[in-house]
Amino acid sequence: MHFSIPETEVRSGENGSTYVAYNIHVNGVLHCRVRYSQLLGLHEQIKREYGSSVVPTFPPKKIFTLTPSELEQRREQLEKYMQAVRQDPLLGASELFNSFLRKAQQETQQIPTEEAELDIYLSNGQKVRISILTSDQTEDVLEAVATKLDLPDELVGYFSLFLIREGADGGCSFVRKLQEFELPYVSVTSLRNPEFHIVLRKSYWDSAYDSDVMDNRVGLNLLYAQTVSDIERGWILVNKEQHRQLKSLQEKGSKKEFIRLAQTLKYFGYIKFDPSITDFPEKGCHVIVSAGNNELNFHVRLPNEHVKEGSFKVTRMRCWRVTSSQVPVANGTAAPSCGGKCEVKLELAFEYLMSKDRLQWVTITSPQAIMMSICLQSMVDELMVKKSGGSIKKMLKKRHNGSLHRSDSQHAVKSPPILDSPDTNREQMVKLSTKLTSVTLRGISTSNSSNDISGNNFHGNYAFEGIGDDDL
Repeated sequence: MHFSIPETEVRSGENGSTYVAYNIHVNGVLHCRVRYSQLLGLHEQIKREYGSSVVPTFPPKKIFTLTPSELEQRREQLEKYMQAVRQDPLLGASELFNSFLRKAQQETQQIPTEEAELDIYLSNGQKVRISILTSDQTEDVLEAVATKLDLPDELVGYFSLFLIREGADGGCSFVRKLQEFELPYVSVTSLRNPEFHIVLRKSYWDSAYDSDVMDNRVGLNLLYAQTVSDIERGWILVNKEQHRQLKSLQEKGSKKEFIRLAQTLKYFGYIKFDPSITDFPEKGCHVIVSAGNNELNFHVRLPNEHVKEGSFKVTRMRCWRVTSSQVPVANGTAAPSCGGKCEVKLELAFEYLMSKDRLQWVTITSPQAIMMSICLQSMVDELMVKKSGGSIKKMLKKRHNGSLHRSDSQHAVKSPPILDSPDTNREQMVKLSTKLTSVTLRGISTSNSSNDISGNNFHGNYAFEGIGDDDL
């Protein structure tokens, strides 16, 4: 998650007085407005709880009214402070910090605490309506969905809530995984756009854990619905013979066998992102990125219109960072703080071990750069827990309580990613029968092959880093 304070605004307080509000954005979207005194109060609480030695520097009070330049300086200092707190493994995961942000979000959106109904979508488009409080946090909402579905407590940690945006063409764009510092009801309703939904999906990468979930009837249905949906969206590729086998299994109601077969298919378990821009193998290439199987997969359209495919393993990324910049919109001008005429550009860059002693930075310019970074970090977390012999169940249940970091060491050396022409013998699955019990399914429809990189409107440019140990 990237925190920024790109702007301030003067607002009216009680008795006609005015004050300066600092607009805290998360991933380029307004999360809350707070006063300096509120942040100072948070800072003092953190100091009392954790001690002065671990708390970042906080901009001092001023006796007199701030000049415009002093106000800009304070904005920058508060932004750095929020970023430092969030990136600290202890402070950023603390209930003190998260509860402050939740309360500020609710106050900013002026949504009172009251009973409400919230629709949570399953991967196949089916809605699950739950009764919650508007002030319920992400974990509360996840548990409410699990209870409504009759998903056992021991399997709740295998799933997460994601904010997605569904286009008019049925396409699905992942915005982010919902975090513990936000209130899901407030997050989705404040967007005031029916295209945004909260979706329940599995939150792990290693398909070996599918067996744990499939032992339960509800878990099996959820994985089955997600698998069919991913095929329908073109995220999983199948050829004619595989299509025939899957259709046969579906008609028989053999859900486990259906999933087992799907696990052998290309891109099973991957998340596919919207078209973006990359500088690999050369600048300005259009690319479709998918995350899964401990890698980022690239489908790149070169300037000569040739399409190539390659992968970057997370175990060979020395580090990665996400950077943001405020840039003026077309025909617009902007001050340093971009007062209203700007859009956020996001860029993910990772340093990759191409060969022994040769590291190279690869960049992806995309509005989904933060989501890509979250995918990378969760892959590393999962690998490190597995390597240490820890419990994946405990990690999945407590993942939001902190992130794991790798060192800068380099060890394993493998061949560099080679961009190959994609397999033209594969095709999308056309349609599967939906006559199955327990899960409502849409048919799998014809869509463009994922080898077809199309679209000319690409966006992209945040300061967050994920650093990790390559000896996994």
